[in-house]
Amino acid sequence: MTIGKSPRRSAPGPSAPASAAPEHPAEQSHAAAGPSIGRLLARARIDAGLTVDQVSTRTRIRVPIVHAVEADDFDRCGGAFYARGHLRLLAREVGLDGEALVARYDAEHGGGGASATRLFDVGPVTVKDHRRPNWTGAMVAAIVAVVVLIGYNLVGSSSPAGSGPGAASAPLPSGVSAPATLEASAQPPAPEAGAGAVAGAPADKVTVKLVAGQDKSWVTAKDGSGKSLFSNNLEAGQDQTFTDPKKITLVIGNAGAVHLFVNGKDLGPAGQDGQVVHLTYTPGDPQAG
Repeated sequence: MTIGKSPRRSAPGPSAPASAAPEHPAEQSHAAAGPSIGRLLARARIDAGLTVDQVSTRTRIRVPIVHAVEADDFDRCGGAFYARGHLRLLAREVGLDGEALVARYDAEHGGGGASATRLFDVGPVTVKDHRRPNWTGAMVAAIVAVVVLIGYNLVGSSSPAGSGPGAASAPLPSGVSAPATLEASAQPPAPEAGAGAVAGAPADKVTVKLVAGQDKSWVTAKDGSGKSLFSNNLEAGQDQTFTDPKKITLVIGNAGAVHLFVNGKDLGPAGQDGQVVHLTYTPGDPQAG
């Protein structure tokens, strides 16, 4: 009897493509999407030959926030509204398309879309629209009118009985004094609304007061040597006052929500709603520097 040999099993050849499937498909899809927003900004900054400190100085964005954005940590920006503004400023400095980065940010983080981004005008605006009504001036004029009317009534009430309306302006007989009339006419004028804290500012220094209205804004303030005095949100109803012998440099986001007083003078809103303005003031202002 001949015992047949069992057929030899052939080892799988190198042409089995089924076992060559990718082990990490998520990594391939992420790679296909390209670098993240932060890596794009970092690479463009390096290609432009700029350091983080240089970008921070040009955009007025603090160094820790620049590092955070390049690491795709947008929580340090203080919200999606400010993150979009930072992306536009950084993209402009390193030569990227800021609107494209904002659109990608909204797609990745579920942002508010174009209606929210249109509020942010990233240009360095230093000229405010003075055609807006100056409600502070109108209020001061109304207070002065009330004071004058009260003084007139007090003068009229001190006149002798039976005298006509014009008796208050008639000259007094010689030797007769009217202390009540003099006291009434010497009432102090009404103070300017909102400017009390800076009205007595020394002439050899610059004093800037910011008052937030019904909406919040973010503010960065530096003194004449470049030292940071304030960098935070200015909530509705809050105010900040800064003083320096040389100058005060400001960056104000959502400038329409901030009322501005410089060296005791009311300059009205710092800008328009949604604008980011860059302002500098010296002891000789209130003109923008």
